Amino acid sequence: MREVPLRYVKANQAGIVVTVLLSFLLDRPWVLAALWAIQIIGLATDGKLNLFARIGKALLKDPGQETQALELTRFNNLLAVLFLTLSLLSFAVGWPIAGYAFAAMLLLAASMALLGFCIGCTVYFWVKQIRAGRRIF
Repeated sequence: MREVPLRYVKANQAGIVVTVLLSFLLDRPWVLAALWAIQIIGLATDGKLNLFARIGKALLKDPGQETQALELTRFNNLLAVLFLTLSLLSFAVGWPIAGYAFAAMLLLAASMALLGFCIGCTVYFWVKQIRAGRRIF
């Protein structure tokens, strides 16, 4: 199984947090479109061209010992893209409250992941359990 250095995953999470906060503070939903593009490019290239991971790689010369499975990283990035897509679509149809709500959910998830609890990882586990025919509760 391929692994991704956790420092680069954290760099992406930090980039998400900073970008969403910037979008909120400036009241500029288009900033979320830039974040969506960064995440789509990262997802399509297995993180190799993710801007935030590349910045993390440049700043953090040592990738560290901790890693995360590429499959889990892709799942979490897919969730980020989903929330960003829902946010941008909400803004596009004139539903700014829903747009900010979806962006806030992403902000919460990325912030919690930086603090040590990965909501996406929990959802991933549930999906795997359901696919295996196991009960999750």
